[in-house]
Amino acid sequence: MTTGTVRAVGVERTTERSEDVLPRIDDPSKVAPKDARALSKLFFDQLQVLEEGTHEYQYARNTLIEMNRSLVRFAAGRFRNRGGGDMEDIIQVGTIGLIKAIDRFDLSREVEFTSFAVPYIVGEIKRFFRDTSWAVHVPRRLQELRVELAKAKEHLATSLDRDPTVKELAELLDIDEEEVIEGLVATNGYTAGSLDMPTGDEGQSGSGRTFADVLGEPDPAMEKVENLHALAPLLEQLDERERSIVEMRFGREMTQSQIGTELGVSQMHVSRLLNRIISQLRAGMLVEE
Repeated sequence: MTTGTVRAVGVERTTERSEDVLPRIDDPSKVAPKDARALSKLFFDQLQVLEEGTHEYQYARNTLIEMNRSLVRFAAGRFRNRGGGDMEDIIQVGTIGLIKAIDRFDLSREVEFTSFAVPYIVGEIKRFFRDTSWAVHVPRRLQELRVELAKAKEHLATSLDRDPTVKELAELLDIDEEEVIEGLVATNGYTAGSLDMPTGDEGQSGSGRTFADVLGEPDPAMEKVENLHALAPLLEQLDERERSIVEMRFGREMTQSQIGTELGVSQMHVSRLLNRIISQLRAGMLVEE
């Protein structure tokens, strides 16, 4: 039987490995990184022999996550000044990478867990930015081209002391000018402006209009135009008397009594005629759809 004493923040307990006993840590998040490395080896060792789903297994796994959250904060710091993500969101996403690393780590690889985990964490954060930073859907090829264009523009702008032309960018990247233009246009999909942003058009009152103020709205009359356009061939299928009734009722907005007087029939008869005509037109519209 081998025994050892583990000392860390909130930890001081003699453990007997033959009994697979793990030290209880009051607050794993407060364990110093140096101590976390030593403790992690012990917890990973026990994690491999504990039965998944048991209380002890969950305790070991959760403790490993909390002890190594400093790796997530370290990796997230590299993305602090990158737009498109709140730091808290980045840390949450990075933690997903940490959990994946813990579940896939194997002590037999003889690799430090920190070296194994950081690529998982960074990869998850990069995937987060790649999938969420674009305001509109842009093909992955153009997303990657945008990065290459940004680097090329910065390089050429420094050497030329001016903004590079499309031709110069194409020559540097060894691609067609059309592809450069496509990549530059795709860059516009990276961010979306708020409708509450000012247009820059200052009014007489001195308060600038927003994009929402000048944004066009659907014209309700367009639906009427579309319906009339669809009805035209159906109206041609009516006889002359039926078309006259429709024109009087909906064109001249005459009442059923007025139409009856015009035709020399009762208002009830006009009502029956209108119902039959409207049903015929409605059925024709449904068939057209």
